[in-house]
Amino acid sequence: MIRAVVRKGVQIYGDTFVGFRDGWRGPLDGDAAPLDIADVRGILPRGGTILGSSRTNPYNSADGERRVLETVERLGLDALVVIGGEDTLGVATKLSAAGLRLIGVPKTIDNDLTGTDYTFGFDTAVTIATEAIDRLHTTAESHHRVLIVEVMGRYSGWIALHSGMAGGANVILIPERPFQIEEVCGFIERRFASHYAPIVVVAEGALPVEGTMPARPREIDAFGHQRLTGMGTFLEEEVARRTGKEARATVLGHVQRGGSPTAFDRVLATRFGLHAVDALHQGHSGQMVALHGTTIDLVPLTSATAILKLVSPERFAEAEVFFG
Repeated sequence: MIRAVVRKGVQIYGDTFVGFRDGWRGPLDGDAAPLDIADVRGILPRGGTILGSSRTNPYNSADGERRVLETVERLGLDALVVIGGEDTLGVATKLSAAGLRLIGVPKTIDNDLTGTDYTFGFDTAVTIATEAIDRLHTTAESHHRVLIVEVMGRYSGWIALHSGMAGGANVILIPERPFQIEEVCGFIERRFASHYAPIVVVAEGALPVEGTMPARPREIDAFGHQRLTGMGTFLEEEVARRTGKEARATVLGHVQRGGSPTAFDRVLATRFGLHAVDALHQGHSGQMVALHGTTIDLVPLTSATAILKLVSPERFAEAEVFFG
């Protein structure tokens, strides 16, 4: 994405760029470095970002907005291209309302931004999770174990849904659909009865129906989100206790966020970057580039960040056909 913005901006429009380091910490602290074509050469197959990232929220401090606006003015910047998910673009929405010219680009592995069919990073995360599930099938079958795969997804279960369906999971648990542990164990028993070992895919934010299992302690991050951990291990213990079957949990964690991006994500990120530069030169601001079908459009940041895009009951019902 950064490569596309710089290449088109410099070559077509004669723009000059700087990159802020570590997300919103960069403009908050004035930490920026020049970005030219030489700086972005060769980064296409690299995962993550060459600029770094952080969980910094400018609105956690009383003068955060002022400091960001002063940095932009001091550096003589005409506009920002803001890359991120609900938190990063949520800050961008507020700064846009404060008068800062900017265009948002949807980048999150969770695929939970309203207004776009897909965010880049999602396909790579799903591909990594699916490959892990494919490999775990062998161990599950040879050792007759229940294997539980915990994937990312705090409030939305898109990674769990797509990787679980692609990897042939026997149960998929997502945050949008509280689960009954007895029902999960029933699916596991049914799978063993067919002489196959079960694979359970669970999003980190999945929860049991209220009151059916003990609550887990949680910490809060800079954006007010709960730091989730341990559902895979929690299920491992509960499933083993309730079914008498050996269970093992694998937590993919940040493995999903690394490595080389898929071809789909590389192309999508490139297209988003090209259209973001065009949007700014066409006079747009406070908008987000978005994928609709095969077309890149613009949607208001206010609507793109207002609510999360969650897995619908209809989409989950498609996966339920294969449970057990």
